Amino acid sequence: MLKEIINFFKTGENKPVFTTDKGKIKKVYEHMRWRIFITLTVGYGLFYICRTNLSIIKKPMMDAGILDPGQLGLIGSALLITYAVGKLVNGVLGDRSNVRKYVSIGFLLSAFINLYLGFTPLFITFIILWALNGWFQATGASPSISSLANWFSPKELGSRYGIWSLGHFIGEGVTYIGTAFVVASLGWQWGFWGPGIAGVLIAIIMYMSLADRPQTYGLPPVTEYKNDCPEEICETDKSVGKVQFEIIKNPLIWILGLASLSMYISRYAISSWAMLFLQEAKHYSIIQAGAILAAYPIAGIFGSASSGIVSDLFFKGKRHWPVVIYGSLQVLGLSLIYTIPEQYIWLNTCAMALCGFALGGLLVFLGGLMAVDICSKKAAGTAAGMMGLMGYFGAAAQDTISGYLINASKTMVAGKAVYHFDSAFYFWIGASIMAIIFASITWKAKPKA
Repeated sequence: MLKEIINFFKTGENKPVFTTDKGKIKKVYEHMRWRIFITLTVGYGLFYICRTNLSIIKKPMMDAGILDPGQLGLIGSALLITYAVGKLVNGVLGDRSNVRKYVSIGFLLSAFINLYLGFTPLFITFIILWALNGWFQATGASPSISSLANWFSPKELGSRYGIWSLGHFIGEGVTYIGTAFVVASLGWQWGFWGPGIAGVLIAIIMYMSLADRPQTYGLPPVTEYKNDCPEEICETDKSVGKVQFEIIKNPLIWILGLASLSMYISRYAISSWAMLFLQEAKHYSIIQAGAILAAYPIAGIFGSASSGIVSDLFFKGKRHWPVVIYGSLQVLGLSLIYTIPEQYIWLNTCAMALCGFALGGLLVFLGGLMAVDICSKKAAGTAAGMMGLMGYFGAAAQDTISGYLINASKTMVAGKAVYHFDSAFYFWIGASIMAIIFASITWKAKPKA
């Protein structure tokens, strides 16, 4: 049984190139590259509707007496811990798997879990299934990056990676606006049922549109097709396993991982708790809070899109100065969100947008690109998986720590619990500063094509 499952998911055998006609090869290659790239960008982005939705549902569930902030923090951490481990494991497996099957079926199982959670109010069920959801969600990012590295040459990868990263914000934007509207209209259960139904449909489309490696379709490797990478650099006799091990033991990867860990604390502070903060501390309605928070992923699109241009055009492909710039903007954005009074709704929206713009750039650099830069592209999924492992351990720790800090700040006013966010914001801003410091330690690291 296990052998049959492995054989079902593993990448296919290489086939001889189907023609010597370069025109025919180009026609097939470009058609498949664009189809895969669009599907990965939009499809992976929409993975987020089946995990970011919990942040929208938190206050309605708290108001209904189903869960408290401490329990919600543990549930969020359960997903992020399994997601962290899953990012590395699925990165390793993704380098060896048929991405078409691996990514789409993982998303389908995540959607099924969301559909079931709309039927249960039990904390123990939530924490177990949400942890399992984290594992299936982890079948998305690292295998997607592995697919990009197989279909786009090293000289193309930076720009494609930056655009692919926009998908994160597409999914979050759809969640903040769409799920908030659905929950406000139909109740917290539809915060799971709606994304679950959408997830099933999207997974089917991804299964039909994604593809295995080029060589399994009788196409040449992308480096040969684009002829833009010296053989002694891009091609290697080392096995995938040996290259993966070299990545895991590289100390620069671990330092970049600590930068990613710190960045993900502030990233998931926004994703997990900003909705509650805007409702609880600034007294906005769920629709108002959702609209303000939507500025975060929308601006994040511009942050991600500009990251490659900034690093390539102004810093000749070097990523460290852009990390300092985007990281400083992130610290400023968090500080403004914390301090701007509630009556200035447009200023709060602008501060959220600044945060999103900064995190959009940081997500490209620290979420994987800087690690992929200094590693062999033969195991790009593993390099990205290492960043995911460290980043999401930071995100998981953040959810538990933030939930504790917010719950510990509770005061009772006229018989009603009131939550404060001062300690949580100090924690989030401090993590943003540490991300800049850790990334700067790798300043002299040399890119590897």
